[in-house]
Amino acid sequence: MSNNADVIDYKIYGDDMQLVEVELDPGEGVRAEAGAMMYMEDGIEMQTGTGGGMFKGFKRMITGESFFITTFLYNGSGKGHVAFGAPYPGKIVPLELDKLGGQFLCQKDAFLCAAQGVEIEVAFTKKIGAGLFGGEGFILQRLEGDGMAFIHAGGTIVQRQLEAGETLRVDTGCLAAFAPTVDYDIKFVGGFKNALFGGEGLFLARLTGPGLVYLQSLPFSRLADRISAAARYHKKGEQRGIGGIGGNLLGGLLGGDRD
Repeated sequence: MSNNADVIDYKIYGDDMQLVEVELDPGEGVRAEAGAMMYMEDGIEMQTGTGGGMFKGFKRMITGESFFITTFLYNGSGKGHVAFGAPYPGKIVPLELDKLGGQFLCQKDAFLCAAQGVEIEVAFTKKIGAGLFGGEGFILQRLEGDGMAFIHAGGTIVQRQLEAGETLRVDTGCLAAFAPTVDYDIKFVGGFKNALFGGEGLFLARLTGPGLVYLQSLPFSRLADRISAAARYHKKGEQRGIGGIGGNLLGGLLGGDRD
């Protein structure tokens, strides 16, 4: 494989709310989804486009992603730095694509940034069953090239190296990224009691090795569901007068007696 992507240096800061700072030489660039940038130094210019034509932009848009990809290009002298922040608690995982066979697949919300020259494609699963029932596991992104790419995964990250023929069943949301050599499909979890009381849904991702797999303990969808449920509960409590009582009590504790 020819070396088409920029060779970039980087440093990851933080523990549970991480950011990655990328160091660029003159003429080098890094690509990111809109809204991921945290800060950048003088000499770095933003160039926003579809990342390879209108069709690629529309493919991202219909899957819920941004229509545009932004390239941060350094046109100064010496070294320039640009940083990208993780959107929720978790870890940033650096992927050296040239050491991973030139391709890697990740959840559609996992991609953070990549060296200029790395292609970011929308990848669909092979079987229609995965599309109909896989939920967040259906739409994947393919990172292709020979440079550095960075993904973000929620909570604790588990790295598994599956041997040939080894299988692993995973909640679709907990599958963060995996090598294209890993066979991926959605399997039905049978049984009425599993569906009614299991709380994990009816379908799991079935992974078959060989290949590298990254799992995440806190998918953003799970976090969002808990926040949404708590918000609905709080709203119902306010409608029944519970929120008002709690609010008055908390106000008295924080503000003191106003009489």
